[in-house]
Amino acid sequence: MKCRILKRQLWMIMASCMGSIVAMAGNSHQPTERDSIIIQKLNNNHRHSVNIYTNTSQKVLFFSAQGDDQSTYKLLLFKQKGVLVKQSKIKNRETTVVSKPEKGRYYYEVFSDDILIESGTIVVH
Repeated sequence: MKCRILKRQLWMIMASCMGSIVAMAGNSHQPTERDSIIIQKLNNNHRHSVNIYTNTSQKVLFFSAQGDDQSTYKLLLFKQKGVLVKQSKIKNRETTVVSKPEKGRYYYEVFSDDILIESGTIVVH
């Protein structure tokens, strides 16, 4: 009998808490829309490991590369019509932050010592 009463009281407490949580979620007036970044590799070189990725808030791009010890890497980011928008240069095993481009479609190329090792597209929604 005591067990049933305790279960019922616990259920009532949980139900009232859930109602409060739902009410708080329903009163939120903050916009839920946020940008997204889609990165697609078109080709890559197996001797070099290139990573272009974003953080969870999708506010910046990270660029890192790994390969030969003395290699340097250059990221070139182009608008769809071939206009260079951003470029970044790093050494082997380094990571750099590239500010997020405006909404649109982009094409990127990564060079190691003037040799194209990777290319792809980046779409910012």
